Amino acid sequence: MTEIDAKIDALVPAWLHLPDIAEMFDVQVTRVRQMVRDGQLIAVRRGENRALQVPAAFIDGDKVVKGLSGTLTLLRDDGYSDAEMLEWLFTPDPSLPGTPAQALSENRGTEVKRRAQALAV
Repeated sequence: MTEIDAKIDALVPAWLHLPDIAEMFDVQVTRVRQMVRDGQLIAVRRGENRALQVPAAFIDGDKVVKGLSGTLTLLRDDGYSDAEMLEWLFTPDPSLPGTPAQALSENRGTEVKRRAQALAV
């Protein structure tokens, strides 16, 4: 859980509060907090009351977008901070096309993971 700068905040088109995600998943908010602690999601403090929020692009109906957790693990293993991961996931990549977050939501996780692995080289 981290603070983010205005540049990264501007890259992410929409955010969800943890209680909203809990409702979508039909679980307690503590379960969503555990997902953040376990690295399955990235939550950042933003807004006037500095509430924890997750990029809406990470949620697909009642579950986390397929491939996100593995991608976050790869990036974390490469030494990326939460802010750096968000910047990478939401910065357009002409070779995808679109952003890595967009590609994950379109079930193109293999392509995203390949690019994440290439970052370590």
